[in-house]
Amino acid sequence: MTARVTIHDVARAAGVSVATVSKAVNGRYGVSARAIERVMAAVDELGYESSLVASSMRARRTGVIGVLVADFEPFSSEVLKGVGAAVRSRGAEYDLLAYSGAHRGENTGWERRSLSRLSGTLIDGAILVTPSVLTTAASIPVVAVDPHTGRTDLPSVEADSRGGALLAVEHLLGLGHRRIGFLAGRPDLRSASLREAGYVQALRAAGITRDPGLTRNGDFELTASRQAARSLLTSADRPTAVFAANDLSAIALLRTALDLGLRVPDDLSIVGFDDIPEASRESPPLTTVQQPMQRLGSAAAGMLFTMLEGGEPAAPEVQLPTRLVVRGTTGPPRG
Repeated sequence: MTARVTIHDVARAAGVSVATVSKAVNGRYGVSARAIERVMAAVDELGYESSLVASSMRARRTGVIGVLVADFEPFSSEVLKGVGAAVRSRGAEYDLLAYSGAHRGENTGWERRSLSRLSGTLIDGAILVTPSVLTTAASIPVVAVDPHTGRTDLPSVEADSRGGALLAVEHLLGLGHRRIGFLAGRPDLRSASLREAGYVQALRAAGITRDPGLTRNGDFELTASRQAARSLLTSADRPTAVFAANDLSAIALLRTALDLGLRVPDDLSIVGFDDIPEASRESPPLTTVQQPMQRLGSAAAGMLFTMLEGGEPAAPEVQLPTRLVVRGTTGPPRG
């Protein structure tokens, strides 16, 4: 079997450094026209044109779009399904690469490293799911899903988090709850801050002053939410209901409540946010705010296709509606 031709082989044949081959492949500055010609000749001679990188160098496109995530948790996986459906609708025009780079547990900056590795050589454009940085200065078109709280220079798609939180807390208020807790999400994400704002707004509209002792931070993930839930539910004057900023936190809360001997919804009502597939499979099934996660992915893909074809998205920020799905974890307070 013939050994695979590498970038080092191309560099030796062209009489240039690996760095020069890399710059030529990526279309970067600092490479003379003569050096590019030698690299191209070496590519032809060695048969390196069969690789995706070499094809990219000729066509200046790979036909691949990337979905970059910090982790393949339920929200990201559902968004990815929506992107995949949009890509399939384009026939053979694009392929899809799902990528989770080594972010070493860091919430900030993983996007820059991932885009640097992939841009121009492996992908033509990217969709960032729950990015922590939106000033990426990327060399390729990029769209963000569920973006960071800070200043943005990227087109973005998100659900109506504030409106969804209002629906959740108004549902609990309508059942008669007045002592309503909140399990907050990742503070660096706009969605988390908007859900907290919706929680506060609903309480205020009902004439209820927020009690800071009823809020814990679940950080949108299971381990932190289990610890936060135990702290909240074992407090001296625990809430009769809790709105959790995402379903993973709500599921952690539900399981912790059951472990503590509380009956749901008799002793505690719970509302989540997302409507991930696991929500309906819990016992009891989770009442939650449904955000259209797959539609978020397909909308982001549509914006990216427009940008790849030289256009501009019709709107730089797209917000999709949410709705309340009532299941088995909510009921009136006991007594």
